[in-house]
Amino acid sequence: MATDLTISVEDRPGTLADIGEALGKAGVNIEGFAGFGWEGRGIIHVLVEDAMKARKALDDAGLKVEGESDAIVMDMTGDADRPGKLGEATRMVANAGVNIQVAYIATRNRAVVVTSDNAKAKAAFGM
Repeated sequence: MATDLTISVEDRPGTLADIGEALGKAGVNIEGFAGFGWEGRGIIHVLVEDAMKARKALDDAGLKVEGESDAIVMDMTGDADRPGKLGEATRMVANAGVNIQVAYIATRNRAVVVTSDNAKAKAAFGM
């Protein structure tokens, strides 16, 4: 199962490289990621298949994993690349009463979302 890890780092040059190097040395592939700097901190989300191995590699490198969530990973081929698609897809989830907490793009034309209720979100997405 794909897992989204939330990593908190100091917002300075090299911290994303530290994450990539730690996971790479451990043989953990980063399937997708998103990163944001805010008030001196960097919040990085990485999508991995082996969360336990990734957590260990990050911990061993002195990097703080703040959270771990099951992620919904969806293929974006077809009509995903058109105006309005994001609004349509996320409105279905909102109408199901589900909050999307994290969303980003991953390798191989995939979208990643972490929600307050993945079962309801998958139903809303038609999965």
